[in-house]
Amino acid sequence: METYVIVVAGFGVLVLLTAWLPVVLRVLPLSLPICCVGIGAALSLVPAIGELTPHPGTHPTLVEHATEAVVVISLMGAGLKIDRFIGWKRWSMTWRLLGIGMPLTILALTLLGSALLGLGAAGALLLASALAPTDPVLASDVQVGEPAEDNEDEPRFALTSEAGLNDGLAFPFVNLAIALAGTSGFAGVPWSHWFAVDVLWKILVGAVLGALIGRALGWLTFHLPNVSKLSRTGDGFVALGVTCIAYGCVQAVDGYGFVGVFAAGLALRASSHGHDYHRKMHSYAEELERLLMMVLLVGFGAMLAAGGLLQALTWTAAAFALIAILVVRPLACWLGLLGSGRSREDRAVVSFFGIRGLGTVYYLSFAMGHATFAQADLLWATASLTVLISILMHGVSVTPVLRALDRRMGRDTESAQLDLTLSHP
Repeated sequence: METYVIVVAGFGVLVLLTAWLPVVLRVLPLSLPICCVGIGAALSLVPAIGELTPHPGTHPTLVEHATEAVVVISLMGAGLKIDRFIGWKRWSMTWRLLGIGMPLTILALTLLGSALLGLGAAGALLLASALAPTDPVLASDVQVGEPAEDNEDEPRFALTSEAGLNDGLAFPFVNLAIALAGTSGFAGVPWSHWFAVDVLWKILVGAVLGALIGRALGWLTFHLPNVSKLSRTGDGFVALGVTCIAYGCVQAVDGYGFVGVFAAGLALRASSHGHDYHRKMHSYAEELERLLMMVLLVGFGAMLAAGGLLQALTWTAAAFALIAILVVRPLACWLGLLGSGRSREDRAVVSFFGIRGLGTVYYLSFAMGHATFAQADLLWATASLTVLISILMHGVSVTPVLRALDRRMGRDTESAQLDLTLSHP
């Protein structure tokens, strides 16, 4: 039998599982990413598949663009489902996570990578920058619900908005790691250029141009004469068009496309905040994101088992991964949220659920496609183990933790998960 036929049939099975598994897993302490990684690891035991499973380091460009696609679609979905208008006080937890928690995480992980793993400055900073952001793809279980679903409590909102912005805001540090890889140390880095271009210009261009594109496309979608506006089509794939336009235009002028896509999603939502068409676009983006996520996580599971992804793993690397997940992220974000006025439970949930995932894989493949890093296999192994631990630990804990959070807030979570009628107290 031809390999092509087997791949087509296997893809069909994967599509069906994409629709079916979330329904089955709603009331179980498991997550879709755990199942995907397990499926990939099991498939790698088939000799024909295991022999063809590559190490991601051998195809960095392919891995970069595959993970890039699912991240940008996820960012559009995140922007569309946030009900809260942007503002300094309304987004106070988000700014604390981004301005305090994330830099502290990068600093701590850089020092830890140097001291524990013996990495050079470039490698330690790259690993820290890749592991610092909360992944917008795998964090969907801890994010707010669909547009206008009235499920936007503070922890879910903080994790959604953080994941929407911090993937783009990690880029300056990844670019700094790339610059360090080509120099003899920090003294050789053009600091003024890095701050002016990689920090200020690219972030500003991403935010402003993305918002303008979202506003312009929002006018075409909602405010043209009734016969012409895009919302009359009822087609959810308009969200994909907005995503590609925003990302392409921002990248073309050397801005951060991740920031641009999220800003475009927020601006598109704000252009007609209560319109039902937002649900249609968000549903399409979410379905496409889930399908791509499953394909990539199945591949990730196969690479873990048969691609040699963990071959360079050491005991110190395993210790690094555990400390990064269990100590550094929770402690850094807890410190960042001190004085926020939120309850101890809210701060604990937000600090704990810093899920690592496909964004980490993207940053590693992007950087390694632009520079040569010493101990690259160790970087891949350490980051992959950290992602795997995050998938398992957060995937098992997300359902009971969020149920407890919702019970404390008087929300009937279990009825909602079973698609029963909600009874509000």
